[in-house]
Amino acid sequence: MREFSLPALYEVPADGNLTDIVRRNAAQHPDVAVIARKVGGVWQDVTARDFLAEVHAAAKGLIASGVQPGDRVGLMSRTRYEWTLLDFAIWSAGAVTVPVYETSSAEQVQWILGDSGATACIVELDSHAAAVESVRESLPALKNVWQIEAGAVEELGRAGQDISDATVEERGSLAKADDPATIVYTSGTTGRPKGCVLTHRSFFAECGNVVERLRPLFRTGECSVLLFLPLAHVFGRLVQVAPMMAPIKLGCVPDIKNLTDELAAFRPTLILGVPRVFEKVYNAARAKAQADGKGRIFDRAADTAIAYSRALDTPGGPSLGLRVKHKVFDKLVYSKLRAVLGGRGEYAISGGAPLGERLGHFFRGIGFTVLEGYGLTESCAATAFNPWDRQKIGTVGQPLPGSVVRIAGDGEVLLHGEHLFKEYWNNPAATREALADGWFHTGDLGTLDEDGYLRITGRKKEIIVTAGGKNVAPAVIEDRIRAHALVAECMVVGDGRPFVGALVTLDEEFLGRWCAEHGKPAGSTAASLREDPDLLAAVQTAVDDGNSAVSKAESVRKFRVLPAQFTEESGHLTPSLKLKRNVVAKDYADEIEALYAK
Repeated sequence: MREFSLPALYEVPADGNLTDIVRRNAAQHPDVAVIARKVGGVWQDVTARDFLAEVHAAAKGLIASGVQPGDRVGLMSRTRYEWTLLDFAIWSAGAVTVPVYETSSAEQVQWILGDSGATACIVELDSHAAAVESVRESLPALKNVWQIEAGAVEELGRAGQDISDATVEERGSLAKADDPATIVYTSGTTGRPKGCVLTHRSFFAECGNVVERLRPLFRTGECSVLLFLPLAHVFGRLVQVAPMMAPIKLGCVPDIKNLTDELAAFRPTLILGVPRVFEKVYNAARAKAQADGKGRIFDRAADTAIAYSRALDTPGGPSLGLRVKHKVFDKLVYSKLRAVLGGRGEYAISGGAPLGERLGHFFRGIGFTVLEGYGLTESCAATAFNPWDRQKIGTVGQPLPGSVVRIAGDGEVLLHGEHLFKEYWNNPAATREALADGWFHTGDLGTLDEDGYLRITGRKKEIIVTAGGKNVAPAVIEDRIRAHALVAECMVVGDGRPFVGALVTLDEEFLGRWCAEHGKPAGSTAASLREDPDLLAAVQTAVDDGNSAVSKAESVRKFRVLPAQFTEESGHLTPSLKLKRNVVAKDYADEIEALYAK
């Protein structure tokens, strides 16, 4: 199939904007908890009525401080209650939010605030304030900077005391559906980030159709979602806005270091995350079972869960024997894993990178279904996702209702729909190229099956052509290798070379546990173990698993373990944890050459 679409389930209001959501919630569900915040380590609910009052108080402060309709306001913070509060406050002041990753360097801050022409910026920490201050002389449009940890919300509240309710209501109603809501800068895997202008229509079409298609996961007064993704990333914004549209309760935490504790305390019914989160849950559970001498039981339970899930897709379903084994393991293993995930949830939504079929079947088999989706900044997050009632594991699902997916002659995935971005800010040439012929050219390669389910097979620009003329899409094998607990990242190489090779980094968090289990000295590092026969054998297991998913010509013949992980700080990962392949290839050119040395 070359093209597939679904009818819209949600009609975008032509004269509305995202501030309508908080006003509607306060009017229709005044006493329903729409968001929660941590106070003294304890979750406290905030009702729709109270949230609207806090949004308006902050918006009044922005207006009093000189923020004008259409102004761009930077927001640089970790994921927390105030991020969501200030996002809606910026919209209520008639302005446009410009997210900045809290890990951004001063140079990146300068580019984003300067390119967007931001007139104000709200930061969280002293380090953020210092980064902005260090480049402020080159930002002539920037008039105000507030700091959350220094009382920004309270300061704005005091500043806006003389602004009337009528003024903020008028300001909040100025923007229409096709006006910009936010400028989200892409991760910049190749060059400087581009500012994607996403309109209020983009978010309405995206979140409205997601909520309606997944309505059982968004039951008002019953469901809740815990947000731990960065809100500077468009997927994080989806996780923020969709629950508000439903509405269901939203909780925000700044990182995933204590995710298990946060899940246990908040007990969400829905989790939205990236594959690495679900990989870590699986790997941590398996490692704990092995440490407790129950590794064999866990592996049998995992195999049973996967077999059970696969059988669900067959005409006869799971056999009686499989159902009995599954029930036994549910008491012994699966129920404990669901408890780790909060104990109330049955579904998760995964995006940002491929999940992998084995992991998808594992989670569905334990009674916690992970619905995989696919999207880009330019598509306002998800442009395809698996429906809760018709999941096809291994695909990224069907198109967002109201949108169209087309496969071009060269296999590129093209998109059309109201959820797409309006333009690249200050970059008409890039806009024309990306939106040629009225379709957004994603740069991704994919296929559509007979039911309109999309599979992503790689990136056009990442296709490797070996010396023998074989075209290799790195994503398939990289994702399989990276699923191993010991592997942090994998980058396949081999363009113009006689065979496919790979650079592998080790997961520092898991490495210590592996060392203890294999009699290696405490404190051993990737650098000290990269030639260790036992470690190389373990990595080879991961490579063999990856090779099983591709043809012999596409398989990894040799690999090199690198001395350190790829990180954003090292310049090898974007803030959304995508590989900067050109940077890795340049910095590790000697390692690549060593793969092909005779």
